[in-house]
Formats: sequence, C-alpha cells, structure tokens
Amino acid sequence: MLQVVMISTGEEVLHGDIVDTNAAWLSRLFFQNGFALSRRTTVGDQLESLASEIEQCSLTADIVIVNGGLGPTTDDLTAQAAAIAAGAGLEQSEFWVERMIEKYRILGRDMPQANLKQAMLPEGADVLDNPVGTACGFMMKLNRAHLFFTPGVPSEFKVMVEDEILPRLKSLHPEVASLECHRLYSFGLSESGINDTLASLPLPPSFQLGYRSYLPFIEVKLFAPKDDTQAADVLAQIQARLGENIVGAGETLLDTIGTHFSKAPLTLTVAEQFTGGDVLNWLQDNPATQTALSQGWLLTTQVDPSLSDAEPMGASLAMAAAARQQTGSDLALVCGPLYDNSIAIALSTPNGDWAQHVRTRRQYANKPHRKMVATLMLDMLRRWQTGQTVIGQYESFERLSELFLPAEPS
Repeated sequence: MLQVVMISTGEEVLHGDIVDTNAAWLSRLFFQNGFALSRRTTVGDQLESLASEIEQCSLTADIVIVNGGLGPTTDDLTAQAAAIAAGAGLEQSEFWVERMIEKYRILGRDMPQANLKQAMLPEGADVLDNPVGTACGFMMKLNRAHLFFTPGVPSEFKVMVEDEILPRLKSLHPEVASLECHRLYSFGLSESGINDTLASLPLPPSFQLGYRSYLPFIEVKLFAPKDDTQAADVLAQIQARLGENIVGAGETLLDTIGTHFSKAPLTLTVAEQFTGGDVLNWLQDNPATQTALSQGWLLTTQVDPSLSDAEPMGASLAMAAAARQQTGSDLALVCGPLYDNSIAIALSTPNGDWAQHVRTRRQYANKPHRKMVATLMLDMLRRWQTGQTVIGQYESFERLSELFLPAEPS
C-alpha cells in the first residue's frame, strides 16, 4: 500500500492562527483518487526541523506533499530545507525568473528583487507551474519518495495539485484506481444509530462507508471504484434502510428543495420568531429557493406572558394561514417563539396545513438550537414537495403534539 504523507509548514499553521484548510482539501481529493494519506504533520518555520522532517518522510513514504514556505520572505525556508535534506545546493531557475518577470510586466510593474528567492530551487529539482501566483512549485526524488513542494496560498495550491501533481502521480502509479464518493445527507438520526443500521449491509470489494457528522446533518459517504455499476444498488439499499430521514442524495437538503422548486415553481413566505432569520438566510444560498421566496417576516423572539397558556400549534397555524393569505404565496413556513424549551412550527399549503410542537432531546446553545429548528422547518417543506409524510420521525426531537388541517373544498 502506498504511503502518502503531507507536511504543512509555517508558525501560523502550527500555532493555530489559521486553519489548515489545505490539508483537509488534499485529504479528500487524494482519497477519492486512490492516494489516501497515511499521515499528516505540521512543522514551524525552523530550518533544521523542517529539513529533518522532509528527510525522515522521504525514508518512510512513497509520496510526500510539502505545503507552504515558498514565498519571498526570510521565514520562507522550504526550498532551503529541501536542499539540506537532499545534501544538495540551491540553483536559480532561469525559466522561473523569466516567468515571474512576465507576470509583473502584465501588471505593469517591475519585479522586486526579493522575488528572485522564489526561483532558487534544490539542484536537480523540476519546476511545477503556478499560473496563479509567483511561487513555483517543484518536485524531486529523495530516498524512496517522490516529493512535491507547493505554495501555501489555497488558490495556488489547489491549481497546482490538480493540474501538476495528480497527473504525475497517476503516471507514476497507474495501478492506483480512482474512487467516487457518493453522498447521502441524513437528518434526525444519530451517527451510532446509522452505523448500527448499516453494519450488516454487504459491500462489494473495494467499497467503503464513511460518515461525517456536522450539526444538524450526518453525511453518509459511499466510496466506490469510479464508474462501478454496483454503486447504484448499494446506494438504494442505504436509502431503504435509512428511509425518509435521507434529506438529500448527492445534494444537500437546501439543494433538494431547490430542485423541486425548479420543477414546480411555487412561491413561499417565511415567518420566523425563534429561528431569528436563519431560514430566510439559508434560502438565499440556492438560486431556486431564493427565487421562490416571496416574503420574509422576522418577528420578535420575546414571549408575551399573557400568551403563556395559549396553544402554540394554533398560533403557528394561524400565522401560517395569515402569511399565505396576506402575501398571496402558495406556501407559508412558520416558526413560533421558544417557550418552556419547546417550539411550534407550521407549514401551510394548497393541500392543507400541518403543525407540530417539539423540543430537542438534548440541550443546545442558542445558535445550534436555531439551526436544528430551521432544518426541521425546511424538512417539512421537503417532505411536502416529495409527497412524503410531512411530519416525520426524528431521534433528535421529542414531539409533544401534531395537527393536520385539510384544505377546505373550493
């Protein structure tokens, strides 16, 4: 099995001043292309430490990706560290000097002398093109490993990996098969419950299940050989086992709702109290849901003490009906205030009105609590769009009551 290692460099990464998004992105991309990372490590701007890490990785890995430290400043030490690890000197790449001069000419500027440092590469290294910035990458062979050195700027790093590094890796290791990642998005189930439900699912050789939990969703990932026809059957089995709690297949909950709005254009009014505009903001992230949104009402989250004994579902149903009537929308989605840790939400449609009074089974801080309720609201809408039972079953919510009022005959 290939040993693939990534070394991230820089004090700002080591000390947490910035999040290493490059590492997460590379891990996903490489896994899908059959080059799963064996290890990731981070080294600060210490020349000896970085040179030692490069040398050690070259002795134990087949592929090493070194990210960062190729800039023009004194704390950019990666090229020098690579030369030390290889027992080589540095030499200027005239090819890259000319490229940098041309980049600055296009900008109408003279190239600063400091940028010459970016053309100083270990002897014998091959240049990796960077069409975005001024730092070229480079590759070299050391001990058992092929090493690839990349700039830390994400936009430059990603282009270099996709256009320069992956093609070389596939040429060096043609036996490695690419994987496709098929994604299913679930809501209202626990990660352990999903794992138990799918534990007995028979998987073909080279197929693998993975999970990603991020509130309020749990993403089920099926990794399969690219273009394998068995994947569709396995996905169907997963969906059958998880049932209506799958809120998106290959697309998120919001994109699923947007797809249905594209097929059946309807207008929607949203009225929010407890969720504080979370649903309205969320709907802006998809062109079809943004177009469908007719009006949005943002109401106070305060609860009038005189209403403490009022029937929450009745209030939310009345608000939903009023929202549809006053705005002329086809649909209305409503969230009431938080009272006694419970919330009533309602959906008004041409077929009738649905409401449920719920509380979460665990305590959440305000922001994730709002996110959970906003997702529940949108899932009611999705269920209506897809012809499913509008009020579903969720492990994460306790339902106190529910109500359906069919539409009056016209």
